[in-house]
Amino acid sequence: MTRNPDRLSMLEKSWLVLDAFRPTGGPLRLADVAERCHLPKTTAFRLLAELTGIGAVTRREDGYYLGRRLFELGSIVPLERDLRHAALPFMHDLYEATHETVHLGVRDGLDVVYVEKIQGREAFALPSRVGGRLPLTCTGIGKALLAHSGPDLIEEVLGRPLRRLTPHSIVDPRRMEEAIGQIQAAGLAYEREEAQPGGACIAAPVFHEGAAVAALSVSVPLPRFHPIRLAPAVKAAALGISRALTRTIQ
Repeated sequence: MTRNPDRLSMLEKSWLVLDAFRPTGGPLRLADVAERCHLPKTTAFRLLAELTGIGAVTRREDGYYLGRRLFELGSIVPLERDLRHAALPFMHDLYEATHETVHLGVRDGLDVVYVEKIQGREAFALPSRVGGRLPLTCTGIGKALLAHSGPDLIEEVLGRPLRRLTPHSIVDPRRMEEAIGQIQAAGLAYEREEAQPGGACIAAPVFHEGAAVAALSVSVPLPRFHPIRLAPAVKAAALGISRALTRTIQ
């Protein structure tokens, strides 16, 4: 449910303005920000001016952009920072073994947020990007996280209309429940053309202290999708990250 902007605090309105810069970070015109946030132009202008003053927003000739201060703060978020530090060596090894796109993602609400991505110059086009989000139920990483996040979240997801990114996205709760059971049994999640036509991926959860804190995946064009070859490499890399996190996060 969309909240009435008139009833939001100034802090909440400021966050609305920052969130309006998804997915590119800019440039946006004043009118764009006001329209996306459902705020009067005068309010949007005042908030943009204040955010520019503290470095959260930058103004250039072609419009407003997210500021460098946000990048500086985002790069030191403890869990994501430690997770990337632990995961990158294994992600590079997995890329070298497969020469396919490797993703690392975490759960935020009912979405997966991508915190790292490694791909080659001629990689298959995918809708994922670092800092971007996609529905849990449409991605391999998301399904791996969902399957290992406990019954309350699964019940919540299955109790809502399932989102669709492509004609192949699973929107039948019964099919999704079956898929979740298979993921829990195998420790691996599969996705075929559910996020991007012509693409597929295989994902495995990353654990810390018994909880799935992230998931790792390899995404490939459908003709090159060979689970028997990819599954052991993905599972081994996810296990390696889990062990590294035990040493990194105290």
